[in-house]
Amino acid sequence: MAFNLPLRHELKFFINDAQYHLLSRALDRVLARDPNGDENNEYHIRSLYFDSIFGHTALYDKINGVQNRDKYRIRIYNLSDRIIKLECKTKVGSLISKRSLSIPRDLCEQLMAGDPCGLETTRSGLLADVYREMTVNLLRPVVIVDYVREAYLHPAEEVRITFDKQLRTGLRSTELFNPSIPTVPPMDENLMILEVKYNQAMPPYIRDLLCTYCPNAQQSAISKYTWCRRFEGLGE
Repeated sequence: MAFNLPLRHELKFFINDAQYHLLSRALDRVLARDPNGDENNEYHIRSLYFDSIFGHTALYDKINGVQNRDKYRIRIYNLSDRIIKLECKTKVGSLISKRSLSIPRDLCEQLMAGDPCGLETTRSGLLADVYREMTVNLLRPVVIVDYVREAYLHPAEEVRITFDKQLRTGLRSTELFNPSIPTVPPMDENLMILEVKYNQAMPPYIRDLLCTYCPNAQQSAISKYTWCRRFEGLGE
């Protein structure tokens, strides 16, 4: 676990459709849209999450509230292999950091097959950690997480506010590049996830916007990864 990385705050909330429409319109007037979004300021994210196949460490560390933990994933956008990101998200107490590395498709396919061969000589700290986890803890792909993201940005404190919609789980499929795999929503209610990330302190006027348009939204320790593994009968 890398403790020398920049740490950020990350707040998460479940919100309903009415709260979303009010807040997103307000943010669109004062913040910048994510340059990766389409004409509706949206893009599709698909992540393939990895976990230890025997202990399910990432899942149970989250469920049990372990303060310091890592989570590995491979992420693509709009179901394309043009950009493939290998990422490790680290939780340190109430703060988070993320390491990210662009990888080619052939390496992605190798990691998806659970093959760490050749990574023992890498100069990348992230790939070295993946090699260790694959060889020591049998890190393997376990679930696909799909959703549509709408994001707003502000340079002050590197604020990033996102609405994650249409969350779906790929169940037991790990076919990252297959657009036709069956997916289902893991939640019974039609809710979306509001995430607010910033460095040291949230700018007061952004906090005021959140309080004005989502006054009853309760901060929650939401994990899309954990939600999308709920049909496996683990952690019950």
